[in-house]
Amino acid sequence: MTIDAKHYDVIVAPVITEKATTASEHNQVVFKVAPKATKPQIKEAVEKLFDVKVKSVNTIVRKGKTKVFRGTFGTQSDSKRAIVTLEEGHRIDVTTGL
Repeated sequence: MTIDAKHYDVIVAPVITEKATTASEHNQVVFKVAPKATKPQIKEAVEKLFDVKVKSVNTIVRKGKTKVFRGTFGTQSDSKRAIVTLEEGHRIDVTTGL
């Protein structure tokens, strides 16, 4: 099995939040992905990088918020997340890394 470098461009980072940890109990993993990544690309990247079988992929685009810091207005950038549901018997431990 060869791992292509393009897979690392699709999957940016795992998301480690309380909600993502709760989703892991239902065999789901949450990743921050590239804004232009499609569901088939995300599925292929996760299957190749982590050697697991993916059941489904749902994506979310979180619009950037406007924040004020010390009186200066700034806008956070938009981010895209993928909720990857794995087949039964497959697991990914995001705390270990690649």
